[in-house]
Amino acid sequence: MSTDVTEHTDVQRTYFNPKGTQVGSREEAFAAPEAVSTKVKLTLHNAGVSFQISAEINLGTYPFVLTGGQITAGICGAPWTITGGVLGDDLRLEAQRAGEGSCANSIIVVGEYVQPGAYRGTYGFNGTSSAFRHTTVFQA
Repeated sequence: MSTDVTEHTDVQRTYFNPKGTQVGSREEAFAAPEAVSTKVKLTLHNAGVSFQISAEINLGTYPFVLTGGQITAGICGAPWTITGGVLGDDLRLEAQRAGEGSCANSIIVVGEYVQPGAYRGTYGFNGTSSAFRHTTVFQA
């Protein structure tokens, strides 16, 4: 019994990309996807102070890279523009004041993940990150 390899070369293959859409080639199926981002809402709490945070994260990375967003309320000079950071086992958020007022110009928030769905750490202004304690929680 002999098997001719050429018998199987005319087989039509079907390729799908990560979304399940049929594509024309293997290269298209495994091409690097565009960055996928989503918004997350967080609230930073420090005793009587609460900052409302709406951040945009890149879901194609881990830890998730913060690619934009704002601190919209509870902080002097709101809104503040998120300029960078990460969200994963640890939190690091950097932002610059975009609003008016005699307020600090920048903030750095750092923390470590704690159950259930929160970060505990410190934050500070104008280059420091350890002046005040906080707990930051996810919002629905």
